Amino acid sequence: MIRPVRIGTRAVGPGQACLVVAEAGVNHNGDPATALRLVDAAVAAGADAVKFQSFVAADLVTATARKASYQEETTGAGGSQLAMLRALELEPEAQARIKAHCDAAGILYLCTPYDHRSIDRLDALDVAAFKVASTDTTNVPLLRYLAGKGRPVILSTGMCSLADVELAVDTLRRGGLENHIVLLQCTAEYPAPLDEINLRAMRTLEQAFLCPAGFSDHTRGIEAASWAVALGACMVEKHFTLSRRMEGPDHRASLEPAEMARLVQTVRRVEAALGSGRKEVTPSEAANRDRMRKSLVVTRPVRAGERISARDLACKRPGNGLPPSWLDRVSGRRAARDLEADTLLTMDAVDWEA
Repeated sequence: MIRPVRIGTRAVGPGQACLVVAEAGVNHNGDPATALRLVDAAVAAGADAVKFQSFVAADLVTATARKASYQEETTGAGGSQLAMLRALELEPEAQARIKAHCDAAGILYLCTPYDHRSIDRLDALDVAAFKVASTDTTNVPLLRYLAGKGRPVILSTGMCSLADVELAVDTLRRGGLENHIVLLQCTAEYPAPLDEINLRAMRTLEQAFLCPAGFSDHTRGIEAASWAVALGACMVEKHFTLSRRMEGPDHRASLEPAEMARLVQTVRRVEAALGSGRKEVTPSEAANRDRMRKSLVVTRPVRAGERISARDLACKRPGNGLPPSWLDRVSGRRAARDLEADTLLTMDAVDWEA
């Protein structure tokens, strides 16, 4: 049985509304004021959470590490990954201001730590959960350190085999996080090709690890995230920027504010369309049922006391008389009163004692 995971005031998992996360990431370009504007834009769009990243660049990459291919495409091949990341760092004081701003605005603050110092800083901020990026899903020392903090973990699974995910989940569970893990299906490419996002893997993750599963969406547009919700995603995460025209590695693969608002609206419409799963008559159907269903009617004049045979009956609209399923009950009974041809049968038209 898959149990929902409590993240802040929200339960994430089966039977719960999908948690929509606006992934601001590093789209603040190292400017705290821009980060606060991203929070405000996420609130205005109706997102449930806004997520940032916390890292110490020197603890994250070596001085000679090249940029990822998508980073070279968006920021140019010149310069190292270290130099790029240093320009995107936020100081601890800035993260604290962002967290306070989120709390005041009523939106959940989430953050991805990439190193032990960042984990400690976020723990001191009393974050509701830690998000683990796909780059660290197999980083056992980091996962052990995270588990020791005792907070829920949202784990992206890009670039992972099922065995890689098993290693990560086992590490977290051995650290004490038995029922506090959310798994996100993810394809670590920007933008991700539709034929590689593998939304059915969400179900595989749920069945393999009995954890709630969602989708970290790196595709263009909002369609894939809405499809994921239709397949049962408990959470969708989507990169988010104030403008795709801004300089930086992730802006081009991000939604702008109006698009994020449409994503949230679409997710809620999909949830409404999915319904409860109980098969029952809906209010709109109830209004149509009597007019559209059929009732038993007599096909010829029948006098009071005369027996009604199956040959004397037909099924016609409307449906506010005796239903067709009562044909065998009515057949052989006597008419309680004179009936004209095409009369719809009701309870008082049949003598049930004779």
